[in-house]
Amino acid sequence: MPRLHLGLPMWANDAWRGGLYPPHAGSDGWLGDYARVFSSVEGNTTFYSGAPRAETVAAWARQTPAGFRFCFKLPARLTHERRLVGIETEFEAFLEALAPLHDRLGPMMVQLPRDFGIDELPQLDHLLSHWPSAIPCAVEVRHSDFFHKGAAEIALNQLLISQGVDRVMLDVRALFAASDNEAPVVHKARQEKPRRPLHVLSTAERPLVRFIGHLDSGLNERYFEPWIDRLCLWIKQGKTPFLFVHTPDNREAPELARRLYSRLIERCSLPPLAPFAGESQARLF
Repeated sequence: MPRLHLGLPMWANDAWRGGLYPPHAGSDGWLGDYARVFSSVEGNTTFYSGAPRAETVAAWARQTPAGFRFCFKLPARLTHERRLVGIETEFEAFLEALAPLHDRLGPMMVQLPRDFGIDELPQLDHLLSHWPSAIPCAVEVRHSDFFHKGAAEIALNQLLISQGVDRVMLDVRALFAASDNEAPVVHKARQEKPRRPLHVLSTAERPLVRFIGHLDSGLNERYFEPWIDRLCLWIKQGKTPFLFVHTPDNREAPELARRLYSRLIERCSLPPLAPFAGESQARLF
């Protein structure tokens, strides 16, 4: 059956009460409500905080169905502080902490620093060469040299292809496009996200797209349009794409993800999303 994993940057967001989540429900039920609608989530907390506690991981496993996928980020301590050097012991401990989720792990993201360039590719090669085959991996680069289609990018793509690793596609075109709706939250998001060209390519079997939207719905629709054919093509090729939808402060992310997914349903044979819990509850009264 064709499959696309759709998700958001997180599941814990109080702003989603009354929409994705019931307006008065406690946060303990958020992950379950989230997983009834979306089939994946970015694990950004591990980037900042490292491995979660064992009881936390066990709870996540209980609250999500078998087809759900967590896409955690490797901790910044390993990617940014240690720059992938001498991290074997900490890397193994991190994976061990996530072991209860072994059947729910989507591509684990290795987000590299903006100054991590071609000279440091041997460190990445070493990590990927020792990466466990049971856990998918996706690499997000931000150094400008990897976006010029020159020697650095060729070397990177060849490395990823040889290791069966996906390259994260960060699409910030809508966020940086000019609009009449230039709220402060948009300017803040632009400061936080790297402005890099979008190079669309699938280097392995789970192409991963991070679509960073704008508050302007017209811009989001325009820049998402080309993704529809591309994502459908990958599905027809037997690949399993991952699509993560962001908005400047992520308040509107669930609704934008639903709207974009409805466009995909028109072209691909994909199942509909379940109703948002908050909206379903509202219809009862």
